[in-house]
Formats: sequence, structure tokens, C-alpha cells
Amino acid sequence: MRYLEVERNASPRTVKAYCEALNAFRAETKTPWKKCAAEDFRNYLFALMKRGQARSYVRLQFSALRTFYQFLAARKGLRVNPVREVQLPKIEKKLPLVLTRQQVDELLTAPLKIDKNRAAPSWMPLRDVAIMELFYSSGLRLSELAALDVADVDLYTESVRVMGKGRKERECPVGLPALEAISRYRAAANVHAGPLFINKGRRRMSVRSIWLVLKRYVQHTSIPISISPHKLRHSFATHMLDRGADLRSVQTLLGHASLSTTQIYTHVTVERLKKAYANAHPRA
Repeated sequence: MRYLEVERNASPRTVKAYCEALNAFRAETKTPWKKCAAEDFRNYLFALMKRGQARSYVRLQFSALRTFYQFLAARKGLRVNPVREVQLPKIEKKLPLVLTRQQVDELLTAPLKIDKNRAAPSWMPLRDVAIMELFYSSGLRLSELAALDVADVDLYTESVRVMGKGRKERECPVGLPALEAISRYRAAANVHAGPLFINKGRRRMSVRSIWLVLKRYVQHTSIPISISPHKLRHSFATHMLDRGADLRSVQTLLGHASLSTTQIYTHVTVERLKKAYANAHPRA
């Protein structure tokens, strides 16, 4: 775990996930780590698949095991990595669901249209608008948005400083509507330092609290699909590409380490092109 934290610069979430994966494997077999063979890991793979575990979950477990054996080879003189001999199932690539621009507009205006909860401070709807505007404006991850401080938003450069996965810092541009929404919320809530988004007790909002805010407002719209903060991130990326942004720029904005991760959004735009072609071309 110290190796992951210090040398690999892994995030606390990754360290926790890898620790849980190693413990899960140890619960399945009592064979010492150095004596485990490829067959032990094939049996473990079979057991996970038989339980109906998602392929993404299975690959995460084996990513942790593979990294651990790389560590054993480097530090403990292990000559063979038995995990390498196990062929893992490929992840099914699903096209991300995205909102139309009209649906985004409907969602972003929902907090100011529904009946206000009199028990809540009057600045809360302004905060909720600012949260959703910033999500869509910059394509942030939920954890990234929750961790923002007031000092991370620069009104002069119209950007926000984000600490992403692997503790990699990046700077994302922020649109004028989002900046104005943040300014209105901060003035009304008297937020000048510390956490950017606060709850009724004036403490930092948790990841779950922000997710529930979004879920609440979706119920007051005509949007038919289940919405999560990540779908606003998907919508941000897809709409950027639809309007002509290049893939590398979108990759940087999203904080993706690999371009292949961003390329899934090109499939979404191709699907839209196909639908437009089918609806418009006389010989489609």
C-alpha cells in the first residue's frame, strides 16, 4: 500500500480498491502468494464470472493482483508473474447516454422553477444551479467538483484548478454562465473562503449530497433517462465534439490519461451522424 501511495502516486480510492481486491483473493485461497500458480488465478476468475460479477469489476481485481506481483518481482525477487498467464474477458463497450442540449437547459433551470423548501436557506437553489452549471461547463468528475475550494476558481482567467485522478492537477476553462452562477451563489451564501460548495451546516458537501441534488431536480424535468453527474460529463464531452472540438483538447479537459478512453465519445457522435443521415438523406 505504501508503494502504491508513494511510488505509484495512486489516489486513496485506488489504494483502497487494490487492498480490497487482494483481500478478496486471499479469502478464496490459502496458498502463499509466492506459491500461487496461474491455475489458482484461473479458478478465481471462473468463480467471479460464475457469481455474475461485472467484467469491469473482474478486470479491476486482476489489475490489483497483477500490480502486486509486479511489486513482488521488483522487491521480493519473484521470477514468475502467474497473473500474466490468465486471459481476462474483454469489457463490453457501451455507448454513454447523453442529454440533448435542450434537456441540459431544462435541468439547469430546474432549481429556480420548482417550489422552494422554506426550511432550507434561500441561497440553496443558487448553489444547486452553480453545481450543475459547473458540471456541464467543465466536465468535472463528481469527486473533483466536491473537492473544490473557493480559491480554485479564478474569475479573471475564467478557469478552475482541479486535482484529478492520480493527484494530477489540471486547469479547466469555465463558461460565463457557470461563472455568473457561482458568483451569485457565493454572494448570497456569503462564501468567501474554504470549500466552494457547502451544505446547510456550512460544511463541505459530500459526493453523495451532490449526487442527491442532481437526482432531486431530474424528477422535476421531462428527461426520460436516469441521470447521474457522470452523464453531465458525458454530455459535456459529446457536445464539445459535436461543435467541432478536437479529441486531444477534450481528452485534456476531461483529465483522461489515455486518448482511447476519450475515443468512446467519437462513437456517440458517429451514431448521431448516422441518425441524421437516415432521417435526412432521400436514399438512406
